[in-house]
Amino acid sequence: MFIQTEQTPNPSTLKFIPGEVVLDSGTMFFENKDEADASPLALALFEIDGVSAVFLGNDFITVENNDKDWNELKPAILGTIMEHYTAGLPILNGSVTEKVAADDDADPEIVAQIKELLDTRVRPAVARDGGDITYHGFKDGVVYLRMQGACSGCPSSTATLKYGIQNLLKHYIPEVESVEPVE
Repeated sequence: MFIQTEQTPNPSTLKFIPGEVVLDSGTMFFENKDEADASPLALALFEIDGVSAVFLGNDFITVENNDKDWNELKPAILGTIMEHYTAGLPILNGSVTEKVAADDDADPEIVAQIKELLDTRVRPAVARDGGDITYHGFKDGVVYLRMQGACSGCPSSTATLKYGIQNLLKHYIPEVESVEPVE
């Protein structure tokens, strides 16, 4: 098994591409070991000193480093991913339910348009950088989004939200006034 690595715009994250499917659908973001019970792979990665977050995408794994030298951390991460796949272990334990955002009194047609633009225009672009953006609500003209993976904590995430995603959504959906991050 050959695992490729790619740098991301966020210097504290590195993208690992195992050449196999990681998740059949959706994404998963684990910000600490306690959240990682659903994934044996994420749990194993959190056992490595220096790993502070794990993001699972369709065909990649993004790992966040809490100030360790990548030259020290990278071999341990590569070994853990390789051992996991070689052993034939599952990526997730059973089925995981996705949290659904509450939109209060939001117009379902507008929400559908927002989600469609995010799925077709935004998410593929941020996935290339090792991250994801998930929808968390629309209220009073404000779209609430959560940055995950390499996008979480990225120095350019504010610019991505305000100048990229906000402008895109405002262009196509006049009811959108701004975009705000959700922690």
